[in-house]
Formats: sequence, structure tokens, C-alpha cells
Amino acid sequence: MKIKLVWFVLLVSIVSCSAPGTMNALSGDNVRIELNTIDDLYRFTTYSDSRVPLISAHRGGPEPGFPENALETFQNAAGKQPLIIEFDIAISKDSSLILMHDDKLDRTTTGTGLVKDYTLEELQDLRLKDNDGMVTKFQIPTLMEALKWGSGKVVYTLDVKRGVPYEMVIEEIRKAGAEPYSIFITYSADQAARVHELAPDLMISASIRKPEDLLRLNDLGVPDNRLVAFVGVSEPDPETYEFLHEHGILCILGTMGNLDNQAKTRGDVVYYDFIDRGADILSTDRHNEAGLQLQKYRSDRQLVSPYIH
Repeated sequence: MKIKLVWFVLLVSIVSCSAPGTMNALSGDNVRIELNTIDDLYRFTTYSDSRVPLISAHRGGPEPGFPENALETFQNAAGKQPLIIEFDIAISKDSSLILMHDDKLDRTTTGTGLVKDYTLEELQDLRLKDNDGMVTKFQIPTLMEALKWGSGKVVYTLDVKRGVPYEMVIEEIRKAGAEPYSIFITYSADQAARVHELAPDLMISASIRKPEDLLRLNDLGVPDNRLVAFVGVSEPDPETYEFLHEHGILCILGTMGNLDNQAKTRGDVVYYDFIDRGADILSTDRHNEAGLQLQKYRSDRQLVSPYIH
């Protein structure tokens, strides 16, 4: 009788945890986004009413003990939920592409001075520091290491820092076969047009805050089906969301900064509301807190994707 009671309690617990709207923790290990072809990426990033909203972890999703732009941090963040990972690409003295946000090493590593003054070998002798300044055992990864790690796990948005040639980044994407899960971040219509000219098959994240911005991109030859729209770090008008969705374009809302602070003050449900009002992807520094809200949103509406496992 005691054994039957134990099994009944376990069954009730499982059902309760699975019910829509009752989730208290992010999903367990081995959550992944599996895109095998560039056509998979096109389909995955085309808006529809049944689109699955996602978190984009700014600088890879750093937490205490997990530095920004580190593969170990990617693994930690992506194991909990289906994730887009944003990371930064810099270049070393000997023209190696690495993951690093700042021009200087001081804030995020045990080194000092400019990144561009160090060779790759010298950079990899350093250790990364988390956002509290604690030194970890983790090394600065190369772009190639990151691209190879991401296959079958995540979608990347690649922020190419000033001075890094687009051609070199595209070449690394090609070598790694990472086209199906890489989106190139650009900050102007001219940059987007340049990337599209160099690699017409690649997906591009472009700043689009009003309809005229999309028309400008189209005039420069960038088609709708190669775009996701970064709509800014404050919510756009509902009409902007509607316009972009009519063109099949997903919208990334940057919550890092003011909107993340708003969530801290008003409660994390604001992330749910951002999605409800039209955002499709939230680029955030609070990937765990925002992720819980998006998990609830997906559960409430029973949204699923054949590419998320």
C-alpha cells in the first residue's frame, strides 16, 4: 500500500509540473535548437501566428562564476531553455578571431591593455573573469571553437566589433558549416547591404524601428526573408510590430538596460507582456528570469517548434 501511495504522489507531481502556467523552473539539461540546413533557419526565423518566442542571451548569458563570451557560459545558459546566444567577435594581433566584447582586456580577463596587442597564444594564457571580477579557470575562446560548439544546440547572433573584417567572419562561418544557426548583427542599412553582398544566403539582424528602415534595406537589395529586425531598446508602436510581421519578419526587442530594470521593479511578468504585445525575441541580461516568463507564455499557448528538442 505504501509503494502505491509513493507512485501516486510522484504521478501527481509530474502532472502538476507539466500543466500549462504552473512552471516554476526552467527546463532541464539538453534543451537544444537543431537546425541542419540554411532552409531550416529561414523557416525558423519567419514570423507566423504560431511562432515560438525565445530569449537571446546577451554576451552569452553570464552569471556568477560564468564569464561573458565563454563557451562554458553558453553551455550553462543553453542547457536550461531553447536559446539564442549573442556574442562578440574581436581580432588578435596575429589576426585570429576570438570572443571578446571590450577593446581592452582589463575588465573581463586577467590581462591588461588592448586585445589587438596580443597574439592568440598570449590571449589563451589568460583567464576570464566573471562580471563580479572573480577569476575563473575558463579561457578566451576562438570564433571557430564557438561555431563548432553551437551546432545542433543554439542559434547565434554574431556582433562583429569594429576593425574585424566581415570577410574573415564569413569565411569562418563557411569553414564551420555554421550557416544554419548563425545570424549576422548589423547596425546600419549600409552594413546589412554589405553583408548581404558578401554572403547572400546568410541571415542578418538589422536595426528596423520604422517601416522606412525596411524599405531602405529593400532598396539596397536586402530581401525580407534574410532579415530579423532589431526594433530597439524600448518598445516600438504596435503598428511597427504589425508591419514587420506582415512581411514575415521576427522582431528582437532589446531589454538589456532600462527594460530589464523595469522588470526588476515591476516584476518579471513584464517579459511575458513584451511578447504578448508583439516582440518575438527578447535580448536580455536576465536570461533566467525572462526565460521563465517565456516558458510560461509558450506553455499557456501550447506553442511548439519541430526544431526545438
